[in-house]
Amino acid sequence: MISIGNLPEGAVDGRQAVIRAPPDHVVPKPVPESQTHDPRRYQLNQMKRRFSPIQNTLQDGTTNLLFQLKPSDPDFPFELDYLQCELQVPASYPEKPPILRVKNKEIPRGFALNIEKGWDRLVQENRGSTLLSLTNALDKNLEGFLSERKAETITLLSFKDTRHLDSSATALGVAPAPAVQASPKPPALRRAYVPEESFTNEQITAARARRAQEVRQLEARMSRLPHYRKSADGVVYSLPLEPRRRTELPVELQRIQSVQLIIPLLYPLQPLKVLLDNVESKDAEAVEEMFAERAAQYKHLNLTSHLNYLAQNIHTMAKQAHAARQQSEMASNSANRTPNAINTVQQTTSHRTAGEDGKSHIHVIPRPPEWGFGNEPRDSDDSEDDYWDSEDESDEGGAAVSTANEGVSRIAQQAERGTAMSFPSIELHGIELLQVSILGLSVKCVRCRTLNDITGLKPGMEKTSSCKKCATAFTSKFRPELVHQNSVRAGFIDVGGCTVADMLPSTFTPTCSRCSTPSQGLVSVRGETITNVCRECHAKFTFKLPEIKFLAMTPGAPLAPTTAPRRGRQEKLGLHAGEPLPERGTCAHYRRSYRWFRFSCCGKVHACDRCHDAAEDHPQEWATRMICGWCSREQNYAVEACAFCGRSVIGKKGRGFWEGGKGTRDKTKMSRKDKRKFHRVGGSEGRKKD
Repeated sequence: MISIGNLPEGAVDGRQAVIRAPPDHVVPKPVPESQTHDPRRYQLNQMKRRFSPIQNTLQDGTTNLLFQLKPSDPDFPFELDYLQCELQVPASYPEKPPILRVKNKEIPRGFALNIEKGWDRLVQENRGSTLLSLTNALDKNLEGFLSERKAETITLLSFKDTRHLDSSATALGVAPAPAVQASPKPPALRRAYVPEESFTNEQITAARARRAQEVRQLEARMSRLPHYRKSADGVVYSLPLEPRRRTELPVELQRIQSVQLIIPLLYPLQPLKVLLDNVESKDAEAVEEMFAERAAQYKHLNLTSHLNYLAQNIHTMAKQAHAARQQSEMASNSANRTPNAINTVQQTTSHRTAGEDGKSHIHVIPRPPEWGFGNEPRDSDDSEDDYWDSEDESDEGGAAVSTANEGVSRIAQQAERGTAMSFPSIELHGIELLQVSILGLSVKCVRCRTLNDITGLKPGMEKTSSCKKCATAFTSKFRPELVHQNSVRAGFIDVGGCTVADMLPSTFTPTCSRCSTPSQGLVSVRGETITNVCRECHAKFTFKLPEIKFLAMTPGAPLAPTTAPRRGRQEKLGLHAGEPLPERGTCAHYRRSYRWFRFSCCGKVHACDRCHDAAEDHPQEWATRMICGWCSREQNYAVEACAFCGRSVIGKKGRGFWEGGKGTRDKTKMSRKDKRKFHRVGGSEGRKKD
């Protein structure tokens, strides 16, 4: 380290160790001569080379530059590809400051004013800076300008005076018609003025942070599903909706597939709204209003909770809306029936007066309106079927009548088909979503009841396989669903030719509840606890599947016709238990194999696969049973020894030779003529011994 304590101030030695440079060595930053001579033209040329703008000049000499400014921040949070800028450079620049105008139509005018005011502040704070430097500063501060509170704006509307058209024109010589005294109209009710609610900066900042977090969670959950769309301003989201009890909805609402969720920019300070898509029903508006009222009442719930409540309780909300509409219609009908009732009383009085002449004992009783004949038009309240109280219908008799609802309900029932797979006691810690990405199953053949394994079953992909015993073909297809705190169903499995028995080790994709980021695939099975860390926010999460249930909702597809040869009766070999087989089960191909095999393709017995191919005319299949060559007892296939007598069926034990061969890797048992017996003995191994 160089010491400068003993050097006088401003001293310079050979190593240039001084506290500060001498004043005569400080020089100003070099400025190009063209900038000094004409700074306006120089800076305009800089903007032309950087942005390639569209240039035009006004009559007063002001130069307009139209260009696109792309945000350079890779983590820019707003969905803005380019900022359409119009830069107005006065003729007397730099004496007069430049003016910026934002031309993006998708940006609300209030936020555009924030950007323009921010440009003016940059010009005042950085006097003497070039246009290019100011534009770069705008790029750096663009996120801050858009994050400010929206500036207040007003809209001016022009109204055309049409009073001269309302007054009737009078011709010359024609007396005006006498004015007809009009009945006085009741004064129109004036709506009370409700001032707009204002919020503090702290409330706005907290609301924006919460909205960004909940929107990020919503996009991570819904962006991979069909019917998902997002508006350019990020306010309206089109999301899929699957009602829990679709069949209990009115006919008009049973076709609902998606909803539009309107999330204000100051959510949750501003109310949340929803619109039902492709629905023409009188109850739809009432359901939307009930949802908005509940969202305003429970502001502490997040967006996903509101959507889950709508999917789980839309049938209940529709019932309440339907009941309220019926009450309003009944009230209006009762008001209309009041004049009719007065007329009926008058008719009764007249009949009674006429009857007093000779038939005073006869009284005319008017028929109630609800006793109408079948061919007469009935009231809307009486003609509608009460499809809500299906539990109170009588089961004493009657024939089923087909209605127009059957087609819709049948479509809804077809959505839940196959075998449903669920995790009743699943444990999720730090996980908001869990999905099965690759499924492994153990299925049972419907013909021979043999268990078979199916691995690598991906969502939406149909896989075909065959039974390992009877070669029966079967198919399987997996349709996944998302598992979360309100649903434990993992999806549906469509199988044909087999039934689902159990789940093998499968791959699961969890979604972190803190940052809503899907994790990498994790392999798990029943009873296993998986713990991992999110790669985005490093939060710890855990899930466990204590129990797995399968519910067969619809039968599988029928068996496909098989082309395998038909099996006949088992042949009689004339063997006696306890006696050895001829030549102890050996053949010309394998002299040390002491057993016969019963092949599953034809059910016949042969000494080996070559003997089968020589005697039969069909391709062989794996043999699952064998006959011991020492005791002649038939049994399941074993690798080395008989299950009854315990003797080896692949030659003598301890020689190291494999079945039917002559080679061995044990050097102590190798022949002296085998060149591998003494391989590498005199090489590096000999040096190690020395």
